[in-house]
Amino acid sequence: MTLPFSRAALARILPFAAFMALLALRGVMPADGSWGIDPKWVYGVTVLVVGALLVWFWRDYGELSGQLLPDFKEFALAVVVGVVVFALWINLNAPWMRLGEASATFIPVDASGQLQWPLLIVRWVGAALLVPVMEELFWRSFLMRWVENPQFEAVVPQRVGLKAVVLSTFVFVLAHTLWLAAIVAGLAYAWLYVRTGKLWVPIVAHAVTNGVLGVWVVMTGNWAFW
Repeated sequence: MTLPFSRAALARILPFAAFMALLALRGVMPADGSWGIDPKWVYGVTVLVVGALLVWFWRDYGELSGQLLPDFKEFALAVVVGVVVFALWINLNAPWMRLGEASATFIPVDASGQLQWPLLIVRWVGAALLVPVMEELFWRSFLMRWVENPQFEAVVPQRVGLKAVVLSTFVFVLAHTLWLAAIVAGLAYAWLYVRTGKLWVPIVAHAVTNGVLGVWVVMTGNWAFW
């Protein structure tokens, strides 16, 4: 039996699919823990499952080899873009800029109002270190190039056309509540990938955005952004 996707495609799809499935599960679980587990801890399970899949498939991610790490200028550019996307993300949040409300909110505060630091650390590690790798492998390395050509591994990032960038960004937007902010972020990360040809560059930018956002959320208590 021939699989509809190659191993290379599955290596980029399965971690993302697992993440989205566990996100959906967390969204339907009762917040009172009546299912026997606090839904916030499902994020910890997500980190373990997605992290394990990334480790399992790591040899299939040729674009993440040490030889393709960003140089100083590329790294600096990624940091700047990541900070700019963060700044826009927290400001592009007017009601008309939203697609409904997030179903899997994450508020790591106990009944007495105290921060639950183990939950916070797990959440930040997942958002800042795991999600950027998992999402960029799916959105940019796979989907954007696959739209250009189903034989996506043969597609050089610099040769990806506007149609592929727009369509992959459109799907990226559907996975986020803040649609306008997601457009900005998706286009920014896609631009970095096409411009440099290195997946590590948008990964760094994405990590900066998520990492700074996590610190800002904890400092301000704007949990809706998490």
